[in-house]
Amino acid sequence: MAPVAGEGQVIAALKLRAIGNSVGVVLPKELLNELGVGEGDALFVVRVPYGIALAKADPAFEHDMEVARRQMKRWHNVLRELAK
Repeated sequence: MAPVAGEGQVIAALKLRAIGNSVGVVLPKELLNELGVGEGDALFVVRVPYGIALAKADPAFEHDMEVARRQMKRWHNVLRELAK
């Protein structure tokens, strides 16, 4: 994997390869390590203003979980009583 110089956004150039009847990309080990993923993990393709990006987690789910965490913190005493 040869890093591509850019404005801090492009870190690798990947080739498309035939995989059975499909086309895919092989992610180099360094990129997998940077993403914190490995074989069998899920990656999300996210549409961003400049194209697409790969994300380890679903951004919409992460947002929803942050909202849930804030509500659970706010209503901690009520939720504890309901759990009894």
